[in-house]
Amino acid sequence: MTFPSPSPSLFLTLPWPDIQPYFDTLGARPLTPETVETWLADWSRLAELLRERAARIRVATVQDTTDADAEAAFKDYLQNIFPHAQKGNHALTQKLLAYHAVTGLTPPGMELPLREMRVEAELFREANLPLQAAEQQNAIRFNKLVGAQTVTWDGEETTITQLSPRYMASDRATREQMWHTINAREQADRAPINELWAEVLGLRLKIAENTGFGEDYRAYRWQYLKRFSYTPADCRTFHAAIEQVAVPAAGRVYAKHRARLALSEDEGLRPWDLDLYQQTYPIETDDLRPFDGETELLDRGSAIFHHVDPALAAYFDTMRAEGLIDFVNRKGKGPGAFCTGYEAIYRPFIFGNAVGQPADVNTLLHESGHAFHAFETFKLPYYFQRDAPMEFNEVASMAMELLSAPYLTHEFGGYYTPAQAARARLRHLEKNLLFWPYMAVVDAFQHWVYENPTLAADAKNCDAAWSDLWDRFIPFVDFTGLEDAKTLGWHRKRHIHRSPFYYIEYGLAQLGATQVWGNALQDQARAVAAYRSALSPNSTAPQARSSPSMWKRWGKRSPSPNESSLNSNPFNLYPDYTNKQKNLRNP
Repeated sequence: MTFPSPSPSLFLTLPWPDIQPYFDTLGARPLTPETVETWLADWSRLAELLRERAARIRVATVQDTTDADAEAAFKDYLQNIFPHAQKGNHALTQKLLAYHAVTGLTPPGMELPLREMRVEAELFREANLPLQAAEQQNAIRFNKLVGAQTVTWDGEETTITQLSPRYMASDRATREQMWHTINAREQADRAPINELWAEVLGLRLKIAENTGFGEDYRAYRWQYLKRFSYTPADCRTFHAAIEQVAVPAAGRVYAKHRARLALSEDEGLRPWDLDLYQQTYPIETDDLRPFDGETELLDRGSAIFHHVDPALAAYFDTMRAEGLIDFVNRKGKGPGAFCTGYEAIYRPFIFGNAVGQPADVNTLLHESGHAFHAFETFKLPYYFQRDAPMEFNEVASMAMELLSAPYLTHEFGGYYTPAQAARARLRHLEKNLLFWPYMAVVDAFQHWVYENPTLAADAKNCDAAWSDLWDRFIPFVDFTGLEDAKTLGWHRKRHIHRSPFYYIEYGLAQLGATQVWGNALQDQARAVAAYRSALSPNSTAPQARSSPSMWKRWGKRSPSPNESSLNSNPFNLYPDYTNKQKNLRNP
């Protein structure tokens, strides 16, 4: 029989009684070697429709955190669609696993998806469905709090993100005043965010308990994230390697920044000498403004991608033409940037909060790398084949930032003069280096939380743990008299609140992206070709989706969190390249 398939637009509004028959039909159909591929294709289409519905609803809630209709639609989905769909998918997963157990046959291309389905089936508990829905609702409330954070400066109400360019361009005394104004606004949300934290931590611990892990939420989450290649102990080894190698290198970057600011010998860097969000990256005191508004940002981005690779540029231009990029900050918009997939129409969507700074350019390049990867994976026949390891997904984005670097100048339609581009590239590399210690703080903090859940239920203990880790990995910033501001750092890192344990992937991917960059320094065209090959369906297909296999497509070895030889990877690439950029920066 032909499986009915409603249009994606119609499916967005179907109530559960109109969706359930699709699950019932699939559940009733027999599985044989002759029918299994058609059955999988039909289930895949149903999964695509459900995934797109969830993605569009979530996007609506972050595009405008004050949109009551969007919030109501999301709550309706969590209450009336999500639990039924999860149960329906679990039943179909069990049906496919039973077919495999009886016949010993694996449908083509489903080797690794079946492995992942077994994990999902083992973790499924109906009692967790309302807890998981509540966890997602908690994330929406977190977004609303952060999206509502505005300050008044010079008589004008502005979002904190919108104030960032003026902050960067101001003298040090004015920056200090701005910083205190912003800190006061963030401190005002300390209590409500702490309340959300206590609630979501309790939900996560209950989910772990229901699944048979006791209070060990980390063990549950490790399986949920399908981390087959490394352990929590490996993460600690990675933290130690960062402390040994990256932290001293970061200290040299901070020392250069102190010199640029002409601080006295006994005067340390203060938080207003760094970026507003993570308070990790040196401020850009020369007020480099690469674009004015979203149109110019996207026009110049498109020009760069046409030089990187015409096929990738065509993907980007398709997204623009179809309204699939929302990248400018505004009041009420949720925080951060991301790329999500609209699976039923085989398109990615990019979200951001640009305000005209060089970091926005890097973020656009980064999220576009995710989008290019998504376009390629959409070519795979089954929805279940499209989830590559997250460490690999982040290389697709981080490598695109570096592969685009040769084309940042006006000569190629980009954002900068040659001298400005050199400054932007140097800052980008410095930020990449400084990111590893910050990543170690975020990841180590989450390990502490879930190793000590009773202590972590009290936000004051979280404050202390974050402060200790900050002093371990980023001991170069003077927070004397501002200790409350330093402890607020775990509030700003939204992954802790919305995507637990999803952060070390960035650190591993940065190692991989730096290897891709090393290839590009030798042969840009060959490095781009390897990038395209690594993202292709032949590479991202399940049989090629193990981490070592994927990394071979890049022509490099797979990075691992138990990698302790950071001295040879990636820092040996930095000195010669940065010296060349310094010469360009100061012609």
